Parts: sequence; C-alpha cells; structure tokens
Amino acid sequence: MLLTEPVELADDHVRLVPLDLDHADDLARATAGLEYAWYTSVPASVPADIAQRLAWRDEGHMNPFAVLRDDVAVGMTTFCNIDQLNRRVEIGHTWLSPSVQRTAVNTAAKRLLLGHAFESCDAIAVEFRTSWHNRQSRAAIERLGAKQDGVLRNHRLGPQGTLRDTVVYSVLPHEWPAVKLGLEARLDR
Repeated sequence: MLLTEPVELADDHVRLVPLDLDHADDLARATAGLEYAWYTSVPASVPADIAQRLAWRDEGHMNPFAVLRDDVAVGMTTFCNIDQLNRRVEIGHTWLSPSVQRTAVNTAAKRLLLGHAFESCDAIAVEFRTSWHNRQSRAAIERLGAKQDGVLRNHRLGPQGTLRDTVVYSVLPHEWPAVKLGLEARLDR
C-alpha cells in the first residue's frame, strides 16, 4: 500500500478519515480555545487550511486526515513530506481541540498512523519534526518512543520571520514493536 493512498484508520479511541471540506465546520469549532505560542501557528481559516492540505495531497506530498472522536472532527493530522520511493514519511501538521488534548486521542492516532506506515506501507522510517522551542511537542514525541536524530539549525522561517531550529525525531522498523507496546500500555491506563 502507498503512503499517499487514502485510508480510514480506527480503534476504540479515535477514527482517522481522509480529510474533506465537509469537516470544516467541526474543525472550526475545534479550534476554539487553542493557544499557540510565537513558535507555532494556528490556521487563520480552516477551509483554506483544508484546501491547502488537499492541494498538497493532490501533488503527492501529503495524506491528510481528520481526527474524529464520536464522529465529530476534533483535529487534523497528516502523513507529510512523503518520500514513497524511499518509503519514508513524516507524521505532522497535527493539531487537536483543547477538549481532547491530554486524552487517549493523540496517542491512539499516532499508534494508528505508525502501525499503518510500518505494517501496511513497509516504511523504513517515520519522522516527527517540531520547533526547538516547542517543549510540549518535543516531550510528547519523546513519550511516543521516537528518538532524536538531530537539530536542523536555521531550518526555516517561522511565524513573524523568526528563524526556526527544527528538532527531528524518528522511529525505525526494528523499534516499532517496542514503541507499539509502549503506546498500547499508555492506552490501557
């Protein structure tokens, strides 16, 4: 299976479905109360953000998902920076409503995405990237079991023209079984 192929992934905690403009109203409501620091960004327009993700999908760079809980879209996540030839992918461009943060939703979504990448798409590496300053995201990625590969200094321009150092993490196929057990243990708690 290709990393770019639309697919629905689900478990008892969450359902990931191909992103569609029909999710815009739920997702606009889900952004209420989101707090972003200077080193992150929030979609100025949910429909425009969805349209951009769908354009990147059509170009083969992204496979975007709506994150559903109880059949209501509560966030978005993606397979991005897809390198199908080398079977590498990044999980990113993720945001979740404050109502589901610190619940099983993010852990379950990451378990589903990692499982799909390794078990269905034969990925050789799954990356996560975040700003050096986003300690909350870095801690969450580390809790998933990803290992830090390095820091890309002055990697890109951030909001307000600041220079962003990007921390790169990854999970490799031989690490996936232990990472999966860790995620399942967290979900069982």
